[in-house]
Amino acid sequence: MTRFFLLLICFIPAIGFCQPDRWQQRVKYNMNIDMDVNNNQFKGKQKLEYTNNSPDALNKLFYHLYFNAFQPGSSMDVRSQELGKVAINGRVDWDARVRDRISKLKENEIGYQKIISLKINGVAQPFKYHETILEVNLTKPILPKGKVVIDMEFEAQVPLQVRRSGRDNPTTGVRYSMSQWYPKLCEYDYEGWHPTPYVAREFYGVWGDFDVTINIDKTYKIGGTGVLVNANEIGWGYDTPNSELKPTTKEKRSWHFVGNNVHDFVWTADPEYKHLVRKVGGTTLHVIYNYKENNPKNDSAWIEVADGAAEALPFIESKFGKYPYPQYSFIQGGDGGMEYPMATLLSGPGLGTVFHEWMHSWYQMMLGTNESMYAWMDEGFTSFAEDLIMKYYDKKSSLEGLKEALQKNPNNKNLQDLIPILPEDHSTAYAGYFALAKSGYEEPLTTHADHFNTNYAYSTAAYSKGEVFMEQLGYIIGATVRDKLLLEYYKQWRFKHPNSNDLIQVAEKMSGIKLDWYKEYFCSTTKTINYAIDSLWEEGGVSKIRLRRIGQMPMPVDLQLTFKDGTTEMHYIPLNLMFGEKPNEDPKQKREVHEEWRWTHPTYIVEFKQRLTDIKAVEIDPTKRMADVERKNNLLELKW
Repeated sequence: MTRFFLLLICFIPAIGFCQPDRWQQRVKYNMNIDMDVNNNQFKGKQKLEYTNNSPDALNKLFYHLYFNAFQPGSSMDVRSQELGKVAINGRVDWDARVRDRISKLKENEIGYQKIISLKINGVAQPFKYHETILEVNLTKPILPKGKVVIDMEFEAQVPLQVRRSGRDNPTTGVRYSMSQWYPKLCEYDYEGWHPTPYVAREFYGVWGDFDVTINIDKTYKIGGTGVLVNANEIGWGYDTPNSELKPTTKEKRSWHFVGNNVHDFVWTADPEYKHLVRKVGGTTLHVIYNYKENNPKNDSAWIEVADGAAEALPFIESKFGKYPYPQYSFIQGGDGGMEYPMATLLSGPGLGTVFHEWMHSWYQMMLGTNESMYAWMDEGFTSFAEDLIMKYYDKKSSLEGLKEALQKNPNNKNLQDLIPILPEDHSTAYAGYFALAKSGYEEPLTTHADHFNTNYAYSTAAYSKGEVFMEQLGYIIGATVRDKLLLEYYKQWRFKHPNSNDLIQVAEKMSGIKLDWYKEYFCSTTKTINYAIDSLWEEGGVSKIRLRRIGQMPMPVDLQLTFKDGTTEMHYIPLNLMFGEKPNEDPKQKREVHEEWRWTHPTYIVEFKQRLTDIKAVEIDPTKRMADVERKNNLLELKW
């Protein structure tokens, strides 16, 4: 009966795990952890079944040992302090959550992971530490289509809260945020091994199944990835909502979680946790937070998280695809917001962060790109989704938020300049990208996440420019087509590891438009978009408008004419690199499609039959979705 129950609650529909030419490795973890809450250390046994689906014989393995970053003199420590020497707009550029704190950790505050033994099919293997990477030189290669069992014993110390994982965060009061806590096998894909040292950000993992048992002091309560399969033994809302933690005579309680078809596992523990449960269709939502007595505002905020998530899920699935797992947990922990499969760590109950981290279930946990190389496809697309969900949830666009800020501070000239040039949706992202593009710090989106010269350039590129990429794609191919693309992209590439080319190929097939130029210009360069209305005149009874491309990135152009009688007319100019055109996005508005604009030509003349004196205004891109860095030359209002 128990085995049948496990299959039911943990089953994920069998989806094709790779295209014929895109194999994927597979893992199956079984871990048993014994936690000592007095010295903040734990011992673990890990049995890992590894399937080599590649065509290559593997002579090495690599593991991540993330906790080793939290030691004085580590790469993360030095890199953070080096970035701290950079000042942008008078602000130190280091991550405020790290700063120079690692350098000050004492012996009992550092983090570490030590391997006691490692055997493959019973044979001990030699290994070598590279700080946060463990290199295993195999005594016998793992052959193509081969499968091995790796037995490992390890011990670790949980660092004092520094970044994401750790203990005793003074802000949240949470005892243990156990992310990046176990020796995790690195990904091997068509590009080879990805033993990315832990310096700051972004992750990549192997799809597989996790069976994890955590033995911890009986007073602690736990949330994490997967389904708690011994819920009847534990209670505490896992068996039935609002139930109490069941008593035990043992000093330690065992929490047994199973998560299938995921590429990581996170858990947290605290004696003061409170647990809320909501059910939406076949999905159970858990909200676990650090209970503060006599603080009703804290309770109500987390209740809003539970209710808001339940309300938003149907909308999310309609826009981005079905959530396929049996549960999701919003857990107070970490030092901000950080995503993991079937769970997220949140330092607080802000709904924007809640929806952002949850959307990582799509853009990373299911569409598992290599975040180090494609952070913009992860953070940017998640930010794009967050904006839509927040607007759906509270009926308020980000532009309205900027307007509210201007009302509070009417002398803020930066906001005054931005308001007239920002789109209704995703305005915060556009504002961030424009600032970066003009700052002198911008680097291409193709830059490795850890290799950006500044935290500012990385965060704005990954989050803001990545979000702009998706909204601007709607400008190029049409918003309706873009929305269909998102569902098709999910359908074709979930539970795989798509890269930017895979996304573009889906977009091209859905739209009938060539888009390689868009990815090249917007992702591989820092060239900017800048179009202007150059001049207007009449000639032989024909009105003419000359447009000029000032920026180095070419784009298709929507040119709207507004006439004195209040009517409007759209003149659409495709880019020759597109070899196609987007559909009319507003059937109620007359649209004329002109000959394509060749990207080599800096100017283009639009001709139309109406008298010039009938025109009230001419505007390039009236929806403001094109990321034109100088919008003041996009609008010409005529006074006759």
